[in-house]
Amino acid sequence: MVFCSGLGFSQTPTQKVDSIEIQKTQEEIDYTQKAVQTSGFDKVIEAQFTAFSPSSTLVNEEVLFGLRDYHQPALIDSIWQNTLLDSQLYAEMQETIKNTPYNDTVHKSIPTDTLKARLAKLNAKTPFNVTYNESLESVIQYYLRRDKEVMERLMSLSYYYFPMFEEKLDKYDIPLEIKYLAIVESALNPRAKSRVGATGLWQFMFATGKMHGLDVSSYVDERMDPVLATEAACKYLSNLYDSFGDWDLVLASYNSGPGNVSKAIRRSGGKTDYWELRRHLPRETAGYVPAFLATMYLFEYAKEHGYQPYQPEITYFETDTIKVKQLIKFDQITRVTNIDEELLEFLNPSYKLNIIPFIKDEEYYIRLPLVETGIFVANENLIYNYAEEAILANKQVLPKYYEADDKIRYRVRPGDYLGKIAERYGVGVSKIRGWNHLRSNNIRVGQYLTIYPRKPVASNPVQIQKPKGSDKKQEARKSSEQYYTVRQGDSLWSISRKFPGVTVQNIQKWNDIRGNKLKPGMKLKVSNG
Repeated sequence: MVFCSGLGFSQTPTQKVDSIEIQKTQEEIDYTQKAVQTSGFDKVIEAQFTAFSPSSTLVNEEVLFGLRDYHQPALIDSIWQNTLLDSQLYAEMQETIKNTPYNDTVHKSIPTDTLKARLAKLNAKTPFNVTYNESLESVIQYYLRRDKEVMERLMSLSYYYFPMFEEKLDKYDIPLEIKYLAIVESALNPRAKSRVGATGLWQFMFATGKMHGLDVSSYVDERMDPVLATEAACKYLSNLYDSFGDWDLVLASYNSGPGNVSKAIRRSGGKTDYWELRRHLPRETAGYVPAFLATMYLFEYAKEHGYQPYQPEITYFETDTIKVKQLIKFDQITRVTNIDEELLEFLNPSYKLNIIPFIKDEEYYIRLPLVETGIFVANENLIYNYAEEAILANKQVLPKYYEADDKIRYRVRPGDYLGKIAERYGVGVSKIRGWNHLRSNNIRVGQYLTIYPRKPVASNPVQIQKPKGSDKKQEARKSSEQYYTVRQGDSLWSISRKFPGVTVQNIQKWNDIRGNKLKPGMKLKVSNG
């Protein structure tokens, strides 16, 4: 999980850690195992295993019409598609992991001398401190007792993501072994979301993501974009290394924030060796680096422990992107091609509503297998025409577009309560309380609340109807007109950003506005019908 503030220090609460000198005893081993059990890797893997349910190969049987030169490649195995794309599962996992049983289906143990020799080889070729100690051994032995099939699915998924990770890591001169960090963070689930809001393969918090160029809107969460998020993670990791000059400390900082690591260094008397200062770190971080090193060990010595991951039939470099020219939905692409919607979701996880928006001056892309990329381009007009007709025929209601960091000043009305307001804007009650420094759920009529919405608002939706004649064209135009009520803090620019394809000039023209001054309560026409 990525934490930082404007000054680069953690703003997360820390847990008290026992300050007595920790000896290499059974007490330390127990402590490490407990810490590791709270790490993201441990939580995610077990939840994925408990949710495992096989299904048939993903093939769309209903195709509206054939596309020339079409060829359907083998799809990614549906087992780990269905498992890893379930974001709700990721959240539930955090509550259930402690009660999940473990199955001893992999080697129960490895001789200590053998482990020491293997760790020495790893240590010789990596900048991380992979020297043997009893705490690290306890974590490795703990992971080796996990279910074999779970780890094999993760290894199979890594064949898709790791080549892209390595390309980005090499670009920023970061050790390639950092790719294992994404397993610890998210179990390679691009839609993973923690209880505190960390999202994506690299678990960026909202504010940290924004600092590194990852935007969030009602349609798109770039923290879930594998390429953009990996690029941002590389920049952040590179900055952390510039500060600490030690990759073990970079890992600890990535998890708990550089502020917590700096405090741990001070409390340890200036020590900078992770194993010497980890008892001064939050408990989760104390198990974080061992979890990373144990993951590295398991992947590097997979054959020696009997893991046999299958090779996926599609990799990241066997895909390509196409810039979209108009709004289009995943199910529309599915209906006119033989590309299953679940495959589209897997390849394009950043589109939260399975809709690729079209916004003026913005660029959005769809990722497809290489063969299908060429077919899509060759049939663009056919596909876009069908998508437009489908929306018109179904009188499709499309959610408004706005940036997730658009601040709303909401005035409490009679009958309002925090739960109702939170539901309206797709946020949690605790979030509203935090943004407004509320000590309880009590609010009063007329009170103003600051809200950062996360949910598309479909009030006053655009009703798009299929015209059947000249008279009905006018009727459809009127029904599609949309109005927006100006709120405190709104500007013409911020309002235009809420509606796809609408500019400041459009709003000025449709409402006969010459300047930029707005008053709360004004009704503005934001669609010309």
